[in-house]
Amino acid sequence: MKYLPSFRTLMVAAATLATLALSAAPIPAENRIGGIAIGCQAYSFNRFTLFEAIEKTEQTGSKVIEFFPGQALSPDQRTIKWDHNASDEVIAQVKAKLAKHGIRGVNYGVVGIPSDEAGARKVFEFAKKMELYGITTESTESIDIIDKLVKEYDIRVGYHNHPRQANNPNYKVWDPNYILALVKDRDPRVGSCADIGHWQTSGLKPVDCLKILEGHIISMHGKERPALGPGQHDVPFGAGGSDMAGVLAELKRQNFVGNISVEYEYNWDNSVPDIAQCVGFVRGWAATH
Repeated sequence: MKYLPSFRTLMVAAATLATLALSAAPIPAENRIGGIAIGCQAYSFNRFTLFEAIEKTEQTGSKVIEFFPGQALSPDQRTIKWDHNASDEVIAQVKAKLAKHGIRGVNYGVVGIPSDEAGARKVFEFAKKMELYGITTESTESIDIIDKLVKEYDIRVGYHNHPRQANNPNYKVWDPNYILALVKDRDPRVGSCADIGHWQTSGLKPVDCLKILEGHIISMHGKERPALGPGQHDVPFGAGGSDMAGVLAELKRQNFVGNISVEYEYNWDNSVPDIAQCVGFVRGWAATH
């Protein structure tokens, strides 16, 4: 007599398949440089379209890209904006463009995640379709629904920090201690998108902040500023005061497996050479450590 699986066995199998279908893929080895998923935040190229940003990311020697919402799609489709409302047709175009240039989309943000489940789920569904590793946000008010959906989708969420706002005491995510308090009792897939340049602007040393958030670093926005405090612009890695070698060493000590997005907010029209130097710094560091 042929074995017939029980109803319960079938339900468990179906649930397992559903979970696998919703799971985001890890960042593969072929999209890492010396084991590090170093790439570009597309915002570095916000004066260009997404397709141009993908091309420029390849030119820097990067292998991954982090999207941001609202970028025009391509030179001949400028009225189409790239975000989590994108149609399946537009998503297919972007996937084809990424494949053509050997770039993998790994993250998306900074994006608002609504506190209502339907709105939040739309962001996560987009991330699932793009097979992203993570989402970047500052939506602290949505922590409960985020905590629920990271479990369901197996997609990470990192809380990003902009600089301290002297005239807005309600803006708290600049402080790594605040982020730690927010995420420490949550699912481990909820943590920090550490923007180390903005920490510098806030007068904080990046390595110290990373240590505060140990075990909770989901991703990083890589910036190098000449010194602590406001009024500094980005420079290539190793040419400023971020102690980038120390940052990379601390991430390695913490067994960090997320992505580092170079977000270069200077020399906007011709930043590829500077970003290429940043990627080269990481490549050289990885080769000797």
